[in-house]
Amino acid sequence: MCLGFPVSGELARRHRKVQLVVGLIYLGLPVLTLGVSLATAGLTGAVLPAVLLVLGVLLFPRQRFRPQRWRMTGAIFGAVSAVYLTLVPDNFALVFILLAVLVIWWLGAGVGVALAAYAERTLLVPVDPELAGTPYELAFRLRGLWGTSIVLGTETVSIHTIPRKLRGANPEDLRRTYPFTKVTGVHEVDLTGSERLRFPIPVAAVRTPGPAVILQAAGDDWVLPTNLAPTLTQLLQHRVDGAKSA
Repeated sequence: MCLGFPVSGELARRHRKVQLVVGLIYLGLPVLTLGVSLATAGLTGAVLPAVLLVLGVLLFPRQRFRPQRWRMTGAIFGAVSAVYLTLVPDNFALVFILLAVLVIWWLGAGVGVALAAYAERTLLVPVDPELAGTPYELAFRLRGLWGTSIVLGTETVSIHTIPRKLRGANPEDLRRTYPFTKVTGVHEVDLTGSERLRFPIPVAAVRTPGPAVILQAAGDDWVLPTNLAPTLTQLLQHRVDGAKSA
């Protein structure tokens, strides 16, 4: 099977499994819901499932390589599909419908999130350095930095955080994005825990010993604590080299 990017047999197998599960979320659930609605309620009951299917068709090619989007979409699509698949085939009393919607909505959302989590875990556990050569958007949480993640896109790298106390903060102050062509250095280091780390955005930082990655980009210096420092360094360097050689 041609994937459009060079990967080994193991990563190719994981990729196919991931895309099958993601396709089930974005396309399979809406198709199943639409089919049941058409068979039991006719065209009238198929309007929302049809909208869900159109939305899935539009979102799938845009988000199929973006694991951060899968759980939210899985929750929404799973919840809507569960409600329709349970309630549309029969006519229930109003009280039962209201209670069922509350329960089924959360059950369906849980199923969708579980599918997305499985796809994400299949892709990223263990993290394969060959992922750098794929179109996947890769996100990693940073050790000791509450709510802070690094996201490796295909053309940019982003660091963003969720502040605890900075309500009303400008979103631009909580995220920095750099084209890979602006990255001037990627280095693996080991922290003792006594360093006072400074960041270009207001990160809720704690002192954390262990491996880390130094990222230098557009005049900014980042020290990013992560237990995946060797792999993250390879991923970053591969995409930086690819962007500069393009």
